[in-house]
Amino acid sequence: MSVRMGTAAGRWVLLTTVLGSGMAMLDSTVVNVALPRIGADLDADMAVLQWTVNAYMLTLAGLILLGGALGDRYGRRKVFVFGVVWFAAGSLLCGIAPDAGVLIAARALQGIGGALLTPGSLALIQAGFHPDDRARAVGVWSGLGGVGAAVGPFLGGWLVDGPGWRWVFLLNVPLAAVCVPVALRHVPESRDERVHTGRFDATGAALGAAALALVTYALIEAPGQGASPLVLGTAALGAVLGAAFVRLERRLADPMLPPDIFASRQFTAVNLVTLCVYAAFGGFFFLAALQLQVVAGYSALGAGAALLPTTALMLLLSARSGELGERIGPRIPLTVGPLLCAAGMLLMLRVGVGASYVRDVLPAVVVLGLGMVTLVAPLTATVLASVDAGRAGLASGINNAAARAAGLVAVAALPLVAGMSPDAYRSAAEFGSTFRRAMPVCAGVLVVGAVVAFVTVRRGGAGCHPECRVSCGVVPPLERAREEPPRRPTP
Repeated sequence: MSVRMGTAAGRWVLLTTVLGSGMAMLDSTVVNVALPRIGADLDADMAVLQWTVNAYMLTLAGLILLGGALGDRYGRRKVFVFGVVWFAAGSLLCGIAPDAGVLIAARALQGIGGALLTPGSLALIQAGFHPDDRARAVGVWSGLGGVGAAVGPFLGGWLVDGPGWRWVFLLNVPLAAVCVPVALRHVPESRDERVHTGRFDATGAALGAAALALVTYALIEAPGQGASPLVLGTAALGAVLGAAFVRLERRLADPMLPPDIFASRQFTAVNLVTLCVYAAFGGFFFLAALQLQVVAGYSALGAGAALLPTTALMLLLSARSGELGERIGPRIPLTVGPLLCAAGMLLMLRVGVGASYVRDVLPAVVVLGLGMVTLVAPLTATVLASVDAGRAGLASGINNAAARAAGLVAVAALPLVAGMSPDAYRSAAEFGSTFRRAMPVCAGVLVVGAVVAFVTVRRGGAGCHPECRVSCGVVPPLERAREEPPRRPTP
């Protein structure tokens, strides 16, 4: 039964999904502000800081497709709730970790919970809301969930400067304690009735996660070890396993990543844009929090507060952005948004020693926030509108996997590309120099994403008539019959 925006049932569904996904989004950004204090407390080098971020991203990106498939088969609410509980348990382990090794392992466990709850949150909206309200609901979800990601640096800074960095993780436990009972009481269950049979692609999940892990390891260790046999061998093995994953998915009858879903040109195009956009976001937010503290001399709280304008903009404008994207189609938002974000990142080049917040930092984060508002909600809505509603969990999982994998590789590769040494974050001069080399790289990736969107994304949006959506490539021709009303038999 579909729920409508503005009703009590609709508000409960939105509250639950925002709490769950916001918890994961909050955690993915709140940690960045805590990295200098974690490094000092645990006597860690740059590689440990990268792994603190990437251990979470690795399991999240590697298993998020499996999480979406599990929800489609066994029930999206059930898998979502299980993921929230798992995530809270992993967060608790992070908060009590005695050393860097345990923290990294706990972050990996946390990512497994994120892989279960993240696709489920969006799939619950797509499956639960009336089609006329889905774009608006996704816009509200994107805006409030984006607030969780954007407020993370501020909240993390307050916690780091106050009770300590461990509370960055412990905060998730009470949030989960609210989310779980609300979900069980107020959110309707849904599943894809067509996928109750068949076997899970466990081999594909293992190959994909292993390929990401090996490539990530090679990129993180390269600055310290150079082109050593271990680094080169690990990178080569990761590439081989990645090729094996693609080959396996094309041969299996019931793959984790069904190739036929890419028959939608719109779905393929938007995922290419996602790769570019979230690679730049991942690299930027990892380095910007360090730049503000190590080079500009901000406290953890000051560094977090510096990014608050993006929070306000996402909160105020994301729902309207989703509606606009539905009305005018996704091409313009997905072209203009990355260009605005690129301009914001280039403006961050003005942030150095003794930087003025009003003159140097504020213009950069305002422009970046406007870019995020412009593209995030239309991108999400277009991904879901590009496939049959029954495959919402799978589509959400693929897009989330693309976003997380892009961020994972960026955090691993950007310090290498910028020439950052293992101890760079301990020196303001060295880190500032590498930051100035890294920001143009992030901006360039965003420009590539804008070009891809302009060339490949069709004008038709989520609100197109079914006939138009087929011709625009939003819905694959094979799914046309599912969207067309039944025809009367000819006499």
